[in-house]
Amino acid sequence: MLKLTKKADYGLIAMRHLTSVRPRSASAKEMAERYGLPSPVLAKILQALVRGGLLVSEHGSNGGYRLSRPPEEISAFDIVRTIDGPIFLTSCFTENGDCEHHQKCSIRDPLRRIHEGIISLLTTMTMIDLASDVEPGAGPLPPARVGSPSLTVLNRQ
Repeated sequence: MLKLTKKADYGLIAMRHLTSVRPRSASAKEMAERYGLPSPVLAKILQALVRGGLLVSEHGSNGGYRLSRPPEEISAFDIVRTIDGPIFLTSCFTENGDCEHHQKCSIRDPLRRIHEGIISLLTTMTMIDLASDVEPGAGPLPPARVGSPSLTVLNRQ
């Protein structure tokens, strides 16, 4: 079963929230309380997103986290890869790319197309797309891009 890790899920939730409240920043505590996420885990995820260049950490009494660049320049792929590392559908697509059955495998090419489709969807799905149906009162968002891809593959199980 293809499934995002909880850490990637929490990272996407946090990034969606930060997209909806921009340009304001938000604290890890604020986001953890709002979405019922474990605060220590979320804090580590947010720091990973800072190290990955997707967030900026602001210190002080009004500190917190904010997006490091416009949300239309941040993809779901950027977030998942920053948190979980490389994305592989099967062992066929690891760094060495071979398994013991690759010479006789009849599904390697179809699986490669599926893998590439998932990567393509994650790459084209921006934070604007993810936040296009923000909760009421969360703040204005620019209109979503016409023809934005579906996020069906990312539905939480």
